[in-house]
Amino acid sequence: MSYLEEVAVGDRYVSREYPLDAAGIKAFARDFDPQPFHLDEDFAARSFFGGLAASGWHTAAITMRLMVESVPFAGGLIGAGVELSWPRPARPGDVLRVESEITAIAPSRSKPDRGIVTLQSDTFNQRGEPVQKLVSKLLLFRRPVEVSA
Repeated sequence: MSYLEEVAVGDRYVSREYPLDAAGIKAFARDFDPQPFHLDEDFAARSFFGGLAASGWHTAAITMRLMVESVPFAGGLIGAGVELSWPRPARPGDVLRVESEITAIAPSRSKPDRGIVTLQSDTFNQRGEPVQKLVSKLLLFRRPVEVSA
């Protein structure tokens, strides 16, 4: 696990791959985003999307899972804000992966035990096309100081 003083601007992290299928897209949509272009293939074919599309929130949830597995920040990925966009939909048969890069580090002026790391995370399909762009501000702690007895 990495602490604030152990990371640098330019550090990169790459996730494993995650296959997406129609059943998973529909199951997520039924529970969290029940719009017909996420649930009904015939409706989706006639929609703006031209076919079944994963909810952006499903893509975001998959991205979060892959980031938790691939970005080894001590204490976890504690969000302090995000910018999020979906340049194209994720679809059945897509295989997603996330590539993350630290773009800024700002040690806290008022709390010396922590700082904010800006992480750009792009989620790509198997063709290398971005399906999500995420810029996260993440809280990252410094390594605890060990006190000798």
